[in-house]
Amino acid sequence: MTFEAKYLGSNGWLIKFDKTNLLIDPWLTGDLIFPPGEWFFKGSLTNEIFIEEDINIILLTQGLPDHCHVPSLKKLKKNINIICPNSAKSILEKLGFTSIKVLTPTEKMNQNGLEIEATAGAPVPQIENGYIVKDDNGKGFYIEPHGYLDENVKSQEIDAVITPIINIELPLVGPFVKGADVLPKLINTFNPKYILSSTAGGDAKYTGLLNKFISVQEYANEVKCNLVNLRTLDSVKI
Repeated sequence: MTFEAKYLGSNGWLIKFDKTNLLIDPWLTGDLIFPPGEWFFKGSLTNEIFIEEDINIILLTQGLPDHCHVPSLKKLKKNINIICPNSAKSILEKLGFTSIKVLTPTEKMNQNGLEIEATAGAPVPQIENGYIVKDDNGKGFYIEPHGYLDENVKSQEIDAVITPIINIELPLVGPFVKGADVLPKLINTFNPKYILSSTAGGDAKYTGLLNKFISVQEYANEVKCNLVNLRTLDSVKI
């Protein structure tokens, strides 16, 4: 049994298990705009992303526009099973999705042959979700897009961790994405075979006032040493 992880840019991933395809936090088309408007923050895709595979599950980590992206969700079939935090529920209902399951941290469910467990994610400001996803043979991954690790998650071995590997910061506010900070904790908790770099990549352009103040901090040298025996990738077949 294998699974394949393909990075779609920003927070988006396509995960293909043997019998189940998951689409995570998709930004496939249209602009990404944060309130109060595009003058504040706007992302534009260079090219629209097309998904040829049949999607069985849409997995959303947050209800914010860069995770629960309305123009992209409008293009998807409304009977696809969606698993999400409560912050995304009303958005999905307005879009007409008919199979919505809200998970809160520590809750688990089985869907299409996969066990999906929600973990506590980023406080933005409400606590959003990370997820541990495994098939019947224990193959799987952990994902959280802002670099937060639930302190209640027990140590366990997992094939892949999907995470940012940098900090993204704002003046006075500090880091709101803490990938560089969380990497050692993720390695110690999951002993992953692969670190899949997320959140800060993809073929898009960003403009607006907020973008001018964002700065990036990479992981420290001691973290690089911990990554020597791992493969830091944006796609992999496991």
